[in-house]
Amino acid sequence: MATVKRYTVRARRIGGWWALDVDGSPGVHTQVRRIVRAEEMAREAIAGVLDIAPGSFEVVVAPEMPDPVRTIVEQATMARSQAAQAQDTAAQLTRDAARRLVQEGLTVRDAGSLLGVSHQRIAQLVRQGR
Repeated sequence: MATVKRYTVRARRIGGWWALDVDGSPGVHTQVRRIVRAEEMAREAIAGVLDIAPGSFEVVVAPEMPDPVRTIVEQATMARSQAAQAQDTAAQLTRDAARRLVQEGLTVRDAGSLLGVSHQRIAQLVRQGR
């Protein structure tokens, strides 16, 4: 299987714009107002200048930020990822507990009270397990 070429795009803030420069590809430059458009615009610039298909390579946008800002952004991203993982674990444990409580003969109201969710949610969780 052929490996897909990956281009790293350095994004630096200049005034109200993000200047985009492609590492290792002199002459491939573009700019965007919003960082959310950087990957799309960089892909178009790379494809146009290098005369290759826009879908034939990967683009990684690397915004330049002062180290203290980058650190806090990375910490926030990590915390959100951990929170999402914890939420998924809590949801699975709640489903398992709801089913077990009802299997043990508790009412959906009692199970909901024990788990801190509504009896309607317990009924949904139990139905999903069937």
